[in-house]
Amino acid sequence: MGEPRAAPGTAGRRADAPAGHEGPGDPGAPGGRRAGRDARIEALSGAVEDLAGRFALQPLLRRILRRAVSLLGAGAGSISTVDESAGTYAKVASLGIGCQEGRVFPLDEEAGTCGAVVAARGPRLFDSYREVPGGHVDPGDRERLHATLAVPIEWHDRIIGVCVVFGTDPAKRFGPEDVELLRVFASHAAIAIANARLHQDAEERARGLAVSAERERVVRDVHDTVARALGSILLSLEADDSAAPAACLDAARAVARAALADTRRTVLGLGPSLLGPRSLDEAIATELAWAHSTAGIRTDLVVTGEHPPLGAEAGAHALRLVQEALTNVVAHARAELVRVGVMYGADDVAVVVEDDGRGFDPADSGVRSGGRGLTGIVERARQDGADLRIESTPGWGTRIRARIPYAAGDRRDEGAITPWRVLVVDRRAVVRAGLARLLTQGQPEIEVVGEVGEAGRVMAAVRLLEPDVVLLDLRMPGLDGARLTSYIRSASPGTAVLITTDDLGDELLKEAVHAGARGCVGSELDGPGLVRAVLAATRGDAMLTERMLRGFTDRDRPAADPLTEREREVRALVERGLPDKRIAALLAISVKTVEKHVGAVLRKTGAPNRTVLAHRAAGR
Repeated sequence: MGEPRAAPGTAGRRADAPAGHEGPGDPGAPGGRRAGRDARIEALSGAVEDLAGRFALQPLLRRILRRAVSLLGAGAGSISTVDESAGTYAKVASLGIGCQEGRVFPLDEEAGTCGAVVAARGPRLFDSYREVPGGHVDPGDRERLHATLAVPIEWHDRIIGVCVVFGTDPAKRFGPEDVELLRVFASHAAIAIANARLHQDAEERARGLAVSAERERVVRDVHDTVARALGSILLSLEADDSAAPAACLDAARAVARAALADTRRTVLGLGPSLLGPRSLDEAIATELAWAHSTAGIRTDLVVTGEHPPLGAEAGAHALRLVQEALTNVVAHARAELVRVGVMYGADDVAVVVEDDGRGFDPADSGVRSGGRGLTGIVERARQDGADLRIESTPGWGTRIRARIPYAAGDRRDEGAITPWRVLVVDRRAVVRAGLARLLTQGQPEIEVVGEVGEAGRVMAAVRLLEPDVVLLDLRMPGLDGARLTSYIRSASPGTAVLITTDDLGDELLKEAVHAGARGCVGSELDGPGLVRAVLAATRGDAMLTERMLRGFTDRDRPAADPLTEREREVRALVERGLPDKRIAALLAISVKTVEKHVGAVLRKTGAPNRTVLAHRAAGR
């Protein structure tokens, strides 16, 4: 590898250490050379044994570093990985000093020993750490570091890392013999880094192949289901039965409904397994490795409790929640450390994801409505039947806790976990396509079941597809959104209608709300905002802006208040947008009693729905 290059002030230094050199045995003492040789052999053989079959990079590099620091008589050390193509290096392991493990820094003039080694393409010796240009050692450690030796970690003629040892004794000096010895440890570190990367690449390829194979199987199943259904429909429509054309259409309609159900079951129930052959612990460890490699975040995984037989669905639910939480940490938290805890109990598995990032105020309305990347976590936990708790303080990080029943996998078969079905109705094809894309990309549990561009086909689509929410263009030609809302609500009372319009002063919008629309959305909404609006509509919440409410006229108000005292209490809570369960808890009455009072309020006030009650309250 060539002779080591001396730092300024080291030229002419003898290869042997001066007085005060601390080595593994005094060469001048009887048996000293033999003891020193034995210590070196033991340390080097131990480092080689560490490499056998181990792929967890950080613990392995720490063991290699500990042996190097001990054998060279140093007081501290660090190992970093280098990515010259990206111009960065990452602190991976440290011993005896604070080297900001997990952080990624640029390879520039402030890159410290790593930058010096990469620039010299070889080892560097410094009499004192004060001579090192830049560096990212904690300020409290800088003054106690003296002689410094850094060597490159090389693989196939490329520098993939740097190994550094620091003397904490002012009299300590490193020589050429120490350089060669540290190079041996650097070669061990190179094998460890290369093995870890090969293992990770192999695992990712295996996962990709497994997912691709499962997707191909699902596609074939969907193809077979649809092909059979289309064949049956054609047979029904072409049947030679002129006396009973209605019967043929009914038969074709029944086949189409069955085909839709079969296809939905195939896509939702037979999708690729998230866990595959891995355990939940192994899968979470892989996700933590992704967070570390992506954002340089330090990670920690703690597992407690007996490992019971974990159903594929319950394990997949737990892994999805961890994936959502880690994605949120990487995208929003600006954290340096994330910890994941997995606790196996008698009836459920508890998962905790905790970071030291910037946190947020839970009282913030944007957070309550699903902002800051929490929409997917909250909705996924609700549909998976998990007990979810989110705790956060600005500047002090976030903690997400979830308990997932082992029987969670049975809920899908019982129909408790199904996607929210959305029908998109708009006269413009490009708008329909855009809304559908935003919804399907923004929330996995939202399914766009159809797109309609003609008013005359809306009711047939509602009856056939049975959507939970209809996104309805207010100005549909031929039959406007207000009348369509009335028809939809009459034919399917359980279907929520959201009007799409940019003109909040449009008189038709008021008529649509009177007809039962839950509110409206405009083109200013992004994907997450549109998802929140749809999810709010499924919960029965009114999506009416203050400007819309102020635009309603006084003609909707009743002349007198014929309500009882209890009915007025219920009306006030309904006007605040509270659901029946919450009202029942606040008034200490049953949910059925609340429903009876709400019905009486609507009947006595002449309001067609809860939404109209809300806008009347805003006008008072």
